[in-house]
Amino acid sequence: MLKNIQKRVRALFPGKTPKLPVYQRQEIPRDQHNVSRSAISEPAKKVLNRLNNAGYEAYLVGGGVRDILLGEQPKDFDIATNATPEEVHELFRNSRLIGRRFRIVHVLFGREVIEVTTFRGNANGEDPEEDDDRRTSEHGLLLRDNVYGNMEEDALRRDFTVNALYYCIRDFTVIDYARGVEDLRQRQLRLIGDPETRYREDPVRMIRAVRFAAKLGFTIEPTTEAPIRELAPLLSHIPAARLFEEVLKLFSAGHGESTWYLLKQYDLIAPLFPATVKALDDGLSDALIIRALQNTDDRIRQGKSVTPYFMYAALLWPALQAEWQRRQDNGEAVQLALHQSIGKVIGKQVQATSIPKRFSGPMKEIWELQMRLPRRQGKRAYAIMEHPRFRAAYDFLLVREAAGEIEPGLGQWWTDFQSADDREREKMLSQLGQQGPRKRRRRRKPASQDTGGGDNG
Repeated sequence: MLKNIQKRVRALFPGKTPKLPVYQRQEIPRDQHNVSRSAISEPAKKVLNRLNNAGYEAYLVGGGVRDILLGEQPKDFDIATNATPEEVHELFRNSRLIGRRFRIVHVLFGREVIEVTTFRGNANGEDPEEDDDRRTSEHGLLLRDNVYGNMEEDALRRDFTVNALYYCIRDFTVIDYARGVEDLRQRQLRLIGDPETRYREDPVRMIRAVRFAAKLGFTIEPTTEAPIRELAPLLSHIPAARLFEEVLKLFSAGHGESTWYLLKQYDLIAPLFPATVKALDDGLSDALIIRALQNTDDRIRQGKSVTPYFMYAALLWPALQAEWQRRQDNGEAVQLALHQSIGKVIGKQVQATSIPKRFSGPMKEIWELQMRLPRRQGKRAYAIMEHPRFRAAYDFLLVREAAGEIEPGLGQWWTDFQSADDREREKMLSQLGQQGPRKRRRRRKPASQDTGGGDNG
């Protein structure tokens, strides 16, 4: 068995011959682990039992097993099986097939979705380079990898050892092919196979390493982290739409602040937000970004929703500030400079990570309202409050104040104005008018010197 596994590892990670760890299947009995059926959702147990009763192998796999072993309650339950997608689909009326070349099955139980994948592997088990279904680009990026396999192949082609753990509901054992349980004890992330090869196959694994490290509070094992800074530019070969989804995962899990620090540490921000990095390198601060991520993390911990357009508005704010200032320095009017800057910043960003219009539109409105919020005289305050993006723009204003970007006061005024009754609001607006600077009267020129230029002077 050991030689067979090592042979498959070499086949999965061809090219140079790295010094790989020795992988050997271990079966951990029930009395030596803390995975309990009570921690598994009823829908997941139904899928496992029905597949087993139909004569197929089926295991809880990945994050679900990992999180239970860590004493946490998983949010999702994934299942790996030797049944084909069509066979799984036939067993469950409440299922649908997803994907084209490599299909997976979603079994639907109300709002809970159980994802079922067929064991994946290497077509020939010997030389992946000769297989038409497993091709790589000149940079090592996997272009096609659509092959069914067996359980050990499925385990060894997964990314991190702690995600290559399987739970068998029939005999309650945890099956570990890559010493994942030991890495869980050490609280470290380790890639299966040669890290450079794995990152070249799919550069998104570098982002996943950061995301899991932030989420789990793990360190990244030295050989796993070593190539990241050098290979970070490979993310530019990943489709912008996929990177947008990865960014949402990075900052929507409740660990956005620590994720930001790790992305900076490993030089992974530049391929995701190139204009922001340039603005930071030129001396602008990321204090607003950090504060916005802290607020987002707090909202997630409180069970509140977060909006992608607010996160992107914060992440791109330094880039917008830099471009806006540059245009004003070149003589453009403030309002025009802002609109032109918004278009340019978003236009550059979509080349790195796409931004769907349903998010870019509200993001623009948040930015534009930052100019309107100080202008509260007369009926303007009421008009601003009726804007559909007022609340998000108000929250963004509070973040700007908390980050020290602008003097405090305006945010508190808007806080009080929202909670005041009509009479109090009128009083606030009246006081605002009295506090405002008086316009200086312009001296009329003598008739003989009046050029008729109106107010253009």
